[in-house]
Amino acid sequence: MKVSGPDRYLLTITATSFAVECAQGTPRFSGIATSRRPKLYVVSVDSSPIYVGITKQPLRNRLRFGWSADGRNGYHGYAWRHHHEKATMDVWCHEDAPGDASLDIETVEAEVVFLIRSAGQWPLHQTEIHFHPSTQVHRDIAVTVMSHYRVSS
Repeated sequence: MKVSGPDRYLLTITATSFAVECAQGTPRFSGIATSRRPKLYVVSVDSSPIYVGITKQPLRNRLRFGWSADGRNGYHGYAWRHHHEKATMDVWCHEDAPGDASLDIETVEAEVVFLIRSAGQWPLHQTEIHFHPSTQVHRDIAVTVMSHYRVSS
């Protein structure tokens, strides 16, 4: 399993909108964030993860969906958009995913959330997680992802 990243983005947030800035100063998503390959993204505030997600769509599209959801079909969108003005989003891409399969990156997502929970508490705004049997590869990637963050117990 080959995973690239992270690409880092800074988000300015209101309950109804978001603005993106690449850590290098570009005012938009680029690179792996725009691909249709399976991606893991971690939203953090002050280096503490508050949400872990996956998507195959470009991140701008995924965020728009999370901002426009109104609960009609059971999805209320990102809870964290109502609680923070700024956040950091790091993005990793599963480069060698077979076809458009996202089971491996979803397994890494669950392992990342498990590591956060093991250190004390679930990510502050995590609303859903899918668990799958994992291998040492999934767990090792999760440890690498978590090396970018601070978790409190």
